[in-house]
Amino acid sequence: MAEESDLEKTEAASARRLEQAREEGQVPRSREVGTFLVLVVAAAAFWLVGPWMVQRVAGIFRRGLIVDHGMATEPALMLVRLADISLDTLLSFSPLFGALIIAALLSPFFVGSWNFSPKALQPDLSRLDPLKGLSRLVSWNGLVELIKAVVKSSLVGGVAILVLWSESGDLLAMFAQSVEVALSSAGQLLSFSFLAIVSAMLLIVLVDVPFQIWQYHDKLKMTREEVKKEGRELEGNPEVKGRIRQLQREAARKRMMAAVPAADVIVTNPSHYAVALAYKAGMGAPKLLAKGRGEVALKIREIGAAHAVPTVEAAPLARALYRHAELDQEIPVALYGAVAEVLAYVYQLSSWREAGGSYPLPPRAIAVPAELVPEALHG
Repeated sequence: MAEESDLEKTEAASARRLEQAREEGQVPRSREVGTFLVLVVAAAAFWLVGPWMVQRVAGIFRRGLIVDHGMATEPALMLVRLADISLDTLLSFSPLFGALIIAALLSPFFVGSWNFSPKALQPDLSRLDPLKGLSRLVSWNGLVELIKAVVKSSLVGGVAILVLWSESGDLLAMFAQSVEVALSSAGQLLSFSFLAIVSAMLLIVLVDVPFQIWQYHDKLKMTREEVKKEGRELEGNPEVKGRIRQLQREAARKRMMAAVPAADVIVTNPSHYAVALAYKAGMGAPKLLAKGRGEVALKIREIGAAHAVPTVEAAPLARALYRHAELDQEIPVALYGAVAEVLAYVYQLSSWREAGGSYPLPPRAIAVPAELVPEALHG
């Protein structure tokens, strides 16, 4: 049962999944919004400039039906007249065309916004598969589209009948009007009827938009296994990350061990901890070159002995340096005095090796601030 639940798409789409879908050209879309917006804009344009367009078209018809003697004898003039009439016709309908273009460009913003995807333009032969096309026709989405088409047709048809019935008196009155008045009245009536019919589609839009958004996110749902796989891809495989951290630690340890021969002194616990310190000319304070415990501490001491680096046993100081000093960093100010005692012994030891004399005694009971020594290591 657990395996079956992992294969069921029960998890919401992640941000990465949504971004990938967008790159492939998949965004929530509602054709009803585009259709509704274009038709509403067309209806509003007819309502505002419809009478003007009707009058312009009527004038164009009148001009087109007039043929003078010059055009009858000069066929080339007919082409000039045709060009003039065509340009006037285009200008007459330009407000409507401009409004429709703007509506078509703005309609995607109401649901999924503009989205240009090169992947969506790539040829896909699977779209030519007749079996997949048939499956889309008999799918749940196809059934929903069929229901929407039936509802839309019934709704628009019903509103159209109601509008025509309510305006039947005005329709009959046009027969008693002059041509100019009748054309103007017809334009207004057509605009009002068109606007009323298109407004009825608002109900379809209010239902279709939430459905399309829900269907889009439902289609992109992920299984638990997909979520886990994506998490591994984003965060990295734990085994690989662990191996990388191990390699990084090994590389850092090699660099640390390579710095031990340059140390001036190695402070030990005596056996569990070891830290290598250096204090050269130009340094503001002693610097910690290496530190470790257990096997690492043993290796530091071995390398130090091989390169004749002095070793000083000072358990509290070694533990405090191990806990509070960082590699390649200066030691804490609170440990300056304790480390100074150790370095003073190292310098005395170096002088003894060069000039002889009394052998210097290593420092005993080096004072270390109690707050710098870990509680578990006191005593």
